[in-house]
Amino acid sequence: MPAASTGASTTVAAASSSRPSVPSLPVVDSRMAPGGPGYRRMSFALFLAGVATFALLYSTQALLPLVSGEFGAAASDASWTVSAATGALALFVLPMSALSERFGRRTVMTASLAVAATVGLLVPFAPSLGTLIALRAVQGAALAGLPASATAYLAEEVRPKALITAIGLFVAGNSVGGMSGRVITGWVAQEWGWRAAVAVIGVLAVGCAVAFRLLLPAPRHFRTGSLRPRVLARTVRTHLTNPLLRRLYAIGALFMTVFGGVYTVIGYRLTEAPFGLPQGIVGSVFLVYLVGTVSASTAGRLVARLGRRGALYLAGGTTTAGLLLSLSDTLALVLLGLVLITAGFFAGHAVASSAVSHTAKEGRAQASALYQSAYYIGSSAGSTLGAVAFHAGGWSGTVGMGLLAVLGVVTVTVMGSRAARSVRVAAAA
Repeated sequence: MPAASTGASTTVAAASSSRPSVPSLPVVDSRMAPGGPGYRRMSFALFLAGVATFALLYSTQALLPLVSGEFGAAASDASWTVSAATGALALFVLPMSALSERFGRRTVMTASLAVAATVGLLVPFAPSLGTLIALRAVQGAALAGLPASATAYLAEEVRPKALITAIGLFVAGNSVGGMSGRVITGWVAQEWGWRAAVAVIGVLAVGCAVAFRLLLPAPRHFRTGSLRPRVLARTVRTHLTNPLLRRLYAIGALFMTVFGGVYTVIGYRLTEAPFGLPQGIVGSVFLVYLVGTVSASTAGRLVARLGRRGALYLAGGTTTAGLLLSLSDTLALVLLGLVLITAGFFAGHAVASSAVSHTAKEGRAQASALYQSAYYIGSSAGSTLGAVAFHAGGWSGTVGMGLLAVLGVVTVTVMGSRAARSVRVAAAA
């Protein structure tokens, strides 16, 4: 009814409508950003987590010739000390991501690092190759709680514009861990054997785990999820039916197949003719991981300039050039090839993993877990296939396997470009 018919004062109504409107306050994004509170601590904490993850996960990779020598094992058998760890991580990363939805990212990451570092202190006492492989599998399963939880934590706690840079820093920590672990183990093993070398990595991981827990800010935007299998299965099904996510998972797996194969076998190649390098020098070759630190941390600028697919094409081309250069019998060219392979891999990995976090709007931990699962399946497959190819055809066999994987990366990226073009055409019609 009109106001007049109820006896209400029209003057009051007019007065209330003439009040000046109060301007709405701007919404403040409380998530972390470069230069803001907590961002530096968070970045350093996850950098250390990345260091510990890769140092532990690949602690035996540079030592495979020594492991083969002690246990009388072929390269393909000794490579299982790497494949078992990465394979177990791939198998357990999805269940561990579900636990992080229920109990929190920081809690799961802390527990994962603590268990993996503790097992790392037991690895040096393995009495047989079978026991060593079993311990490495347990270590990989424990580490499964870290990669997916870390990227989900970043997606929730860091502003979107800073996400690629933040994930790039985490990936850079991976590269530093992979590099330092291999360099340290190489020189320690040359003096005191492979057992002392992996013991040092275990102690390093304990220190990283303690610092990580003390530094990482408590999450402010985490919302508890469900542990019900039906809910988890529905979330996973949603991600797997997303064509873009499927392509990103394939790219991560294929890039890691190249990387895992090359770095599992390179120690055998450099200790044999025509190079005949000592173990300490072979370990120092992994200093080229520093290139990966740079390429991963600059992935954000690369995507801003070339776009995601352009950055992936560049990463694939760089990796291909490195594989071809590594066929040379000149040590300098082999090292240059490793530099290019490392730069291409870490750039491609940073671009693909950040795109997963950006694409998934719900169930980010599961989306990241599926990427990490594919990524470490690629690592496990690359370690095994690279060793088998090396046994069958020497270094050229390993390079051939790597080139096929890079061809897969390019093919999947072309498919993505065509799909994007089709969407644009349909939108314009």
